[in-house]
Amino acid sequence: MIESYGFVKAVLDTASEGIVVIDSDGDIQFSNHSWDALGRVEPWFEYGGWSGVNYLKVCDDAGEEGDSFALRAASGIRKVSRAEQDLYYLEYPCHSPSAERWFMMRVSQFVLSGKQFLVISHRDITQQKLAEEEVLKLSSVDDVTGLPNRRVFGEFLDKQWVRAVRMKTPISLAMIDVDHFKKINDSYGLAVGDLYLKSLADILSRSVNRPDDICARYGGDEFAILLGNTEKNGARALMLKMLKHIRDLNLPNENAKTRPILTLSIGLIEIYPDKNNKPENLLLEANNLLCAAKNAGRDSLAVKVSTLDVTKPQFKIYS
Repeated sequence: MIESYGFVKAVLDTASEGIVVIDSDGDIQFSNHSWDALGRVEPWFEYGGWSGVNYLKVCDDAGEEGDSFALRAASGIRKVSRAEQDLYYLEYPCHSPSAERWFMMRVSQFVLSGKQFLVISHRDITQQKLAEEEVLKLSSVDDVTGLPNRRVFGEFLDKQWVRAVRMKTPISLAMIDVDHFKKINDSYGLAVGDLYLKSLADILSRSVNRPDDICARYGGDEFAILLGNTEKNGARALMLKMLKHIRDLNLPNENAKTRPILTLSIGLIEIYPDKNNKPENLLLEANNLLCAAKNAGRDSLAVKVSTLDVTKPQFKIYS
């Protein structure tokens, strides 16, 4: 009885993983209950069930319709079939109309009576993926302001840098610091300081509504705004408007030496990235300009200017 087809099928039908067996040509020879249940909500069920279906053709057809995961699945199955590798794994999304789902595909092979068969299983990893995405989200977003954090900003800058080199377009970077932020915490408490940061983050983030832009919390009271394909004049106008907007909030900072309200210092630089400079140079120069704005009395914007005369300032202060 144990060796009977019915017994083996009954065992495999209890498995939560969808399991299908195909021959070397791709024709389906066996499928368990979980596989059949999965198929009823997938596009390939239009083939009319699994009997007589060629699984490789299903993958190839889906690939021709633009499904890159189907192409990768077909390629991996063929590699195992040709003994180029013993196992093949593929993690892929398989969303239904009502829910997001992810699966892990595993392909192995065996030979019986001189004929090759391939075992393909699909394991539901949705809960694992949702947990991973939540962890990634928490590690990518600043918990006080809700803005992207420094790590995400760095990754975004690297990608925009490569794009700007290829497209020969400019990048403008603003480093922003809250003036005398310690005075806010000392005078009103950390909770109020966090509220100030949230209000500031809301205003800053409204200025970056294009795919090529990002606003991030770069440090404790420091923010960074990257504007892709943006020249200095446009970025300067935006930063000056932001300085005024923050002043107009009239958020108290009564013990600050600059003004008795919340103000900002900003360093702004524009650059056309090329293979001779690096993102690190851009960050360093923007930070130097931020320091220049602070040294000039704060509540101001320092913008890099182009001059060949080294005896003159390499920046201009706006307030």
